[in-house]
Amino acid sequence: MTRPAIPQRLACAPAFALFLSVLLHAASAWAQTGVPPDDATRDAAAANAAEQARIPERIEIGLSTEIIPVTSDFTGQSLTIFGAIDNADPLVHRQGRYDIFVILEGPQADLVARRKERVFGIWMNVESQTFDNTPQSYLVASTRLARDITSLDTLARLSLGVGQIRITPDAERPRASDLETFIAALRRLKVDSGLYREFPGGVQFISQSLFRAELALPANVPLGAHRARAYLFRNGALVGQTDDTLRIAKAGFEFAVSDFARRQSLAYGIGAVVLALVIGWLGRVIFRRD
Repeated sequence: MTRPAIPQRLACAPAFALFLSVLLHAASAWAQTGVPPDDATRDAAAANAAEQARIPERIEIGLSTEIIPVTSDFTGQSLTIFGAIDNADPLVHRQGRYDIFVILEGPQADLVARRKERVFGIWMNVESQTFDNTPQSYLVASTRLARDITSLDTLARLSLGVGQIRITPDAERPRASDLETFIAALRRLKVDSGLYREFPGGVQFISQSLFRAELALPANVPLGAHRARAYLFRNGALVGQTDDTLRIAKAGFEFAVSDFARRQSLAYGIGAVVLALVIGWLGRVIFRRD
């Protein structure tokens, strides 16, 4: 069975529309300046029309695993995030004008920073500052250094980078006299513990539209739901973003016992008493003297 042929006038409709757009742009410039457009003007108009007609890019990501089990011998793990750029422009890719940020942000919590001073020869907490809804962990990978990708204003607006994480003081509690010192100290403590890290060059293209990012999760990574985010930039401008979710949860025998004790506290208590009696009786039988 043969497919019906598409009428030539319908097949040429997109090309005719593009030609008409270029022609109208040139005619408008001619009417405003009174000078016929030259070849350079027509080429610029054609490039502008082609740029407007191009389908915008979209970014998608997928995690190598959706859940990471944490056992008693957990020492950290590497997480791979794969991604793709839909409708990628081959010319922009060849010129290296696509850049990507991949972020894994941990669950938010109220964090406290404390200042210690020596009082009568003893180190004591003399002042503290609480910060609301602050990420417990923050790992970010990028195709290159963040400052080489886009402006500082954009980095701050999107919280891209350890130095750009929004850390806000608790509005219901008095602020410390030197708030910025506490904010800097909190960031430094998180960096020293490996929970806030940057990986410049951690995002690499493996084809024209496919990329991968490697993030090293520390052994003290917080439990809970982690949000994975990806941002696509072209020529320093944000053109797309997406997100996904990763769960980090306890696993193994220790977690099973802990979970049972939390869910069935009465049964756990009775079982613990019975087990203690049995062990005591066995010890008496084994080690008794005849």
